[in-house]
Amino acid sequence: MATCISHSPAQTEALGEAWGRQAESGLVIGLCGDLGAGKTQLVKGLARGLGITARVHSPTFALINVYPGGRLTLFHLDLYRLDTPQQIAAAGLEEYLAPAGVTAIEWAEKWEGRRPPSTGHGSRSGRWRWVRLETVTETERRITYEDLGG
Repeated sequence: MATCISHSPAQTEALGEAWGRQAESGLVIGLCGDLGAGKTQLVKGLARGLGITARVHSPTFALINVYPGGRLTLFHLDLYRLDTPQQIAAAGLEEYLAPAGVTAIEWAEKWEGRRPPSTGHGSRSGRWRWVRLETVTETERRITYEDLGG
């Protein structure tokens, strides 16, 4: 498990950009943290690192935004409005756990608690980066992450 401190939204984006440059197809990034913790900021950087030039915004009402046009397609999910794993399953989002590209999931802890969700076969899907963003001060964030699987 690794921890870093971001001192600004720009630093949070820069971390996401670095991850995007290194990302391989099939990567799922689960983002956990309170409102305003920087989840979307990190995804903006991820998109930039993947070479995506489109404006990235949180898909709170759409549930998913798809950003093609980069080195890999980015699937950006937001589970804020879903309350249970059953609602998430009913929304048909499981296909994004094994993406042909990279999936970033805001509020990922809602899927199955505090761990990455399983595929329908009971095993973890592919490569996961499980990320926790915590607000330290108005501009400072503690970002803890762990790579799991593949």
